[in-house]
Amino acid sequence: MKAVVQERFGPPDSLRLCDVDRPRAGAGQVLVRVRAAAVNPYDWHMLRGDPYVARLSGGMGLVRPRHRVAGIDAAGVVECAGPDVRGFTPGDPVLGFCPGAFAEYACTDARLLVPGPAGLTFEQAAAVPVAAVTALRGIRTVGRVRSGQRVLVNGAGGGVGTFAVQIAAALDAEVTGVCSARNTGLVRSLGAARVLDYAREDFTDGRERYDVILDNVGNHPLGRLRRALGPAGVLVANGGGSPGRVFGAAGAMVKVAAVNAVTRHRLRPILPAVPAGPAHEDLLAVTALVGAGQIRPVVGRTFTLAGTAEAVRHVEEGHARGKTVITVA
Repeated sequence: MKAVVQERFGPPDSLRLCDVDRPRAGAGQVLVRVRAAAVNPYDWHMLRGDPYVARLSGGMGLVRPRHRVAGIDAAGVVECAGPDVRGFTPGDPVLGFCPGAFAEYACTDARLLVPGPAGLTFEQAAAVPVAAVTALRGIRTVGRVRSGQRVLVNGAGGGVGTFAVQIAAALDAEVTGVCSARNTGLVRSLGAARVLDYAREDFTDGRERYDVILDNVGNHPLGRLRRALGPAGVLVANGGGSPGRVFGAAGAMVKVAAVNAVTRHRLRPILPAVPAGPAHEDLLAVTALVGAGQIRPVVGRTFTLAGTAEAVRHVEEGHARGKTVITVA
């Protein structure tokens, strides 16, 4: 099969499209024929091998990538299921966390897949797993957003941000989105009552206060962000961007813990959704929201499998609109 592989840590140009053996489904696993895969900051962190401290954990490999085939978000159809797997039959449309998603076939644990919602293209379905689950955890699980609260989403035009605006609006919050000028119309259409162009307005100037801030960008110091919080406000810091090449999100968490010790505000870091924690339950929750019409995936650009390096570079530059998706078959 065709797959995008990485033999070494490095820039997007180190990715190569080549022929590899098709994986086989083991016990508890499902083999997916991938139709589309989405690109995440997770992918370029894994590609470059940063933050460096993560290499010591064994999750990404010490001197070379642990996972030869890149990618994690996928949508496609079930090719076959391994022993003891129930609920999946060949031809079923699915989406979920599929390590090795940048390939014609990917194998993953059955618990990391859910049925694809009716009415979505494979490109739209692939945009859901990491971004929508991260947004759900940031807004509902960690931020604990309630009806009537004032919620600000920094980076509202990106992959996580577009979902976060919709989830907060579905919870009847008053949503303010911060994004680039070209995305203001999009963010407003997703349910934001107010949209700020980050190049013209600084939401950390203290003139407005919010009950919950979801920061997907990390372009303001904690002290400035606290100025935008109400008396018992919650800051949710998404560690999926570029939090540092050495310590990464762990460094940000240490800073947040230090500030929490001396402030009445609640500062809560989150990591981008990966195959950990209540992944299956969260996938079911976001696909239910999609099925109910309360949230919709925003696909900004699509690339072919041969253009994966360009797609990763586009996301790494930090200005992608919605989700960037690779069409596989």
